[in-house]
Amino acid sequence: MKHKVLIVDDHFVVREGLKLIIETSDQYAVVGEAKDGEEALRLAVELAPDVILMDLNMPRKGGLETIRELKEKAISIPIVILTTYNEDDLMIRGLQLGAKGYLLKDTGREHLFQTLDSAVRGDTLLQPEIMEKVFREKHERVTEDQPKHPYNTVLSEKEQVVLQAIAHGFRSKEIAFDMGISERTVKAHLTHIYNKLGVDSRSQAVAIAVERGLVHLRDN
Repeated sequence: MKHKVLIVDDHFVVREGLKLIIETSDQYAVVGEAKDGEEALRLAVELAPDVILMDLNMPRKGGLETIRELKEKAISIPIVILTTYNEDDLMIRGLQLGAKGYLLKDTGREHLFQTLDSAVRGDTLLQPEIMEKVFREKHERVTEDQPKHPYNTVLSEKEQVVLQAIAHGFRSKEIAFDMGISERTVKAHLTHIYNKLGVDSRSQAVAIAVERGLVHLRDN
């Protein structure tokens, strides 16, 4: 049985393009399309999709408000944000609300399906090249606008390593191999990170880390 996908975007061309790609898969099927958040909320209940591709800027009800309402209604459908290069702040807020990841609207077929696969598994797949831009801009704002932040003292050295690896998009098994520890230990570190940051998912942890300047992708 194919996984059901709901596409939410106010631009017909974007919806149609994603639909054409998804229909080439033998694992996914588009079961519905919505052009705003109001319609998305209704279809999420009616169609019970396995994953939602959610635009952020839409008329009547935007993506962030829709994600928030789905969460309040305890409708736990994995959500992948559809974004553009100039929507960094909105993307971070979406991750904080529990979105499983994000996709650029002009993303390629391979990455689209990798992200869908991760979302339906309950994992998070982030694109390091995009996160690098977000991290750099956020870090510059924190450096310019605030005194040195004490938050980086909250996490242990190993927890910071794990958080940094998550930001690069690595999975628990890969992190365990690189650190020379068991996957169970990595998951224990993740639990501690979640508790300390007050989050319950990888995407939320990364979003908080971006805002607090806890992670960076460049040494310089």
